[in-house]
Amino acid sequence: MFIASPVKTNLYGVGLVRSPAFPVLPRRLQHRVPLSRQVRAVISREEKAVDQEDEKSINRSVVYSSSPAFPWQRSKYTGTKTVMAVVKIRKKMREKLTERLGHQFELLMKAVGQGMLVQLVSEDIDPETGSGRRSLETPVLGLPKARNDPRNLEFTATFTVPTDFGKPGAILVTNLLSSEICLSEIIIRDGSDTILFPGNTWIHSRNENPEGRIIFRSQPCLPSQTPAGIKELREKDLRSVRGNGKGERKPHERIYDYDVYNDLGDPRKKDRVRPILGGPERPYPRRCRSGRTLVSRDPPCESRGKDKDEFYVPRDEEFEDIKRDTFTAGRLKALFHNLVPSIAAALSNLDIPFTCFSDIDKLYKCDIVLRPTEPKDTGLGGFFGSFVDGILNVGETLLKYDTPAVIKSDRFAWLRDNEFGRQALAGVNPVNIELLKELPIRSKLDPAVYGPQESALTEEVIAKEVLHYGMTLEQAFEEQRLFLLDYHDMLLPFVDKINSLKEDPRKTYASRTIFFYSKAGALRPLAIELSLPPTPDNENKFVYVHGHDATTHWMWKLAKAHVCSNDAGVHQLVNHWLRTHASMEPYIIATNRQLSTMHPVYKLLHPHMRYTLEINARARKSLINGGGIIESCFTPGKYSMELSSAAYKSMWRFDMEGLPADLVRRGMAEEDASEECGVKLVIEDYPYAADGLLIWKAIKNLVESYVKHFYSDTKSIASDFELQAWWDEIKNKGHYDKKDEPWWPKLNTAQDLTEILTNMIWIASGQHAAINFGQYPFGGYVPNRPTLLRKLIPQENDPEYEMFMRNPQYSFLSSLPTQLQATKVMAVQETLSTHSADEEYLIDLKENQRRWFQDEEVVKYFSKFSEELEEIEKKINKRNKDKKLKNRTGAGMPPYELLLPTSPHGVTGRGIPNSISI
Repeated sequence: MFIASPVKTNLYGVGLVRSPAFPVLPRRLQHRVPLSRQVRAVISREEKAVDQEDEKSINRSVVYSSSPAFPWQRSKYTGTKTVMAVVKIRKKMREKLTERLGHQFELLMKAVGQGMLVQLVSEDIDPETGSGRRSLETPVLGLPKARNDPRNLEFTATFTVPTDFGKPGAILVTNLLSSEICLSEIIIRDGSDTILFPGNTWIHSRNENPEGRIIFRSQPCLPSQTPAGIKELREKDLRSVRGNGKGERKPHERIYDYDVYNDLGDPRKKDRVRPILGGPERPYPRRCRSGRTLVSRDPPCESRGKDKDEFYVPRDEEFEDIKRDTFTAGRLKALFHNLVPSIAAALSNLDIPFTCFSDIDKLYKCDIVLRPTEPKDTGLGGFFGSFVDGILNVGETLLKYDTPAVIKSDRFAWLRDNEFGRQALAGVNPVNIELLKELPIRSKLDPAVYGPQESALTEEVIAKEVLHYGMTLEQAFEEQRLFLLDYHDMLLPFVDKINSLKEDPRKTYASRTIFFYSKAGALRPLAIELSLPPTPDNENKFVYVHGHDATTHWMWKLAKAHVCSNDAGVHQLVNHWLRTHASMEPYIIATNRQLSTMHPVYKLLHPHMRYTLEINARARKSLINGGGIIESCFTPGKYSMELSSAAYKSMWRFDMEGLPADLVRRGMAEEDASEECGVKLVIEDYPYAADGLLIWKAIKNLVESYVKHFYSDTKSIASDFELQAWWDEIKNKGHYDKKDEPWWPKLNTAQDLTEILTNMIWIASGQHAAINFGQYPFGGYVPNRPTLLRKLIPQENDPEYEMFMRNPQYSFLSSLPTQLQATKVMAVQETLSTHSADEEYLIDLKENQRRWFQDEEVVKYFSKFSEELEEIEKKINKRNKDKKLKNRTGAGMPPYELLLPTSPHGVTGRGIPNSISI
């Protein structure tokens, strides 16, 4: 029979000293655990009296006698009651042998009460201490029960408290083991009341930090509504996650703090020196501070550690086992995908270009050139050739890619102008196209440095092209049929530097593309301007239009390829990384630092913060870092993050990141109060915008109801000091370089808060889904979206022009990324487009949030939201079958599904997760 004794505590629950694990008990039988394993718990302020009483009367009867042993059993107390606790601990999915043995020992320790201690804190004040009344710390006991939940094990604890103890508002949890514990939740049963204390948190060992963890009950409340007994704990818990801005963060910690991007390069290596992002010269959102050792002080750059080291993120932000396995599997898959190009490049001492389209076709499982049963022969010869040939014939599963959706049903779709235009509205980057309102197009760059501001896309050029559609230029403007994709000002300052790169050379222009929206409902490119920085003798502005002769036809293809290359870089570095990942990180840090887990806004945002800090840290480690995949495979190269910073400086505004505001800013929608979202689309068949507005409106409806529920008083927003500190920190710390901008929204009313929260949730869910999960379906076929080009378009006086005239296909293919560059980026795109098996989707928010709320009214809001998304999915599917909508339907055309709420796991090109989780 195991014996567990109460744990001694002082008035404030600190300086805890536990009795020995297996004590030899004296005659103080009142501390013996009966067979039911019930453990008596006392209010901390009374324990001293108990001990003194015991010393005076050692022969007193046991607790069950008529002479009361505990103070509350005397006449001035109303009696005692038993409170039961069910403690759910999450199981580890995979363990090494040593971990399994340790796990069995931990189970034994938990069974005998040596694994975890819990202590109830009442919402009521103890008049003698001025703090919340507390039970005695109580061991969690018993053999674990799996119940119906394979992920969790259940343990129990039993408290005996006074009948007037009050409602438990918090639980203090101490981990006595040497390893961390993942606490799922604690359920308290107090008579007929069941109170949920949601955890979903890792609790580190007391050896690493003696401070116990504070877990609050699920009922949300504003700071002003916090029960008196747990008000101090609410403040203490917030202080515990802020840190002091000093020292290196340890893996077990959950400290949230800010820092600049000073860990992307390595100043000790000449080719890895990168500027710090964050500051007047290169403004940028702040990241989560890790505090690693500085490897240089001017500039102050952090060590990147060893290759196998992971960057710090607060422990609760790390991937769970399923997500980690999915990510690791993606990296392993990428290794196999890149194996053959890597070996071939190593053997030939160079990176091999594509020489014919069949080279590209061979990358995919659905092998167009060779039958699946036909042996593959590299032609390398010798031992190494046989070795590579053997690898090629292992099978297609490991070494080949799935066929991207863009060519799955129509291998030649990418060649057509209609498809080029369609992808500006329904592709993976549909957020840059804008209405062309006037000619001439003018640059905002300094003409002394970058030449004349007027574009070479003159009225004469555009009028001639518009005439092919039986329309004058004036009619085209009047009917709003001209649109623009303008990367000129963003890219021109970097063009010379990019074109001068020696390692992995690539060539680029600053581009502008004008489109015409036909009466048939197709968006077609009219003309493309490609610009180089001016020279004393030449403006270096080249205009391309589609023609009917072979030379013009191939020039037009090369011009479109350069536009696609620029579009891919801007998509990845600005619209994807900057405007979702990097901009969201400060919101997450501020939410954890300034909003208690009890706060209604914290509870609303919590599902939309999942995994974002972890995926961002991994990106800094191997994706956006100096020499990382983005630099090696995308046009801007080593200047990638500088370009991202320049975009943040010139164009990022919080108030314009919401979908309706962004559409109006780009002229793609007009304000219209009669419309459901307050805007009317200029192009009705704009799939990203049309579907996105449905999602946006559903999110706003949910947020509006939620905010009104918790902020019924008009003054409650301004008086919520946690909320005001949160918004103040986002502006003045998280986006420090933009803190003085006049466009930041005020936070004084429920409407202000609704707009702010809707923006954040949209960015984390719908916006990220729309520009992330189509990366492989559209970018997986290299000619459709080359991430870089290695040659400029040859002009008549160039040496390469003669080769172009002899073999234009070779000129095109040799301009594309090399085979190794292409497969590298394809592998990354495939990983980034993958939903993991533990993905949590926006449509399932009611299930995720149900555990946070016991307020049926709030649960109804989330249920209604899920029902709205179900209807939206039906509506989108119906739109995708409407033959009048040419950007959604057509022979061999993949439907627009990126904003469908549901998805199975894998690369699906659909599904909206709650958060930026990949």
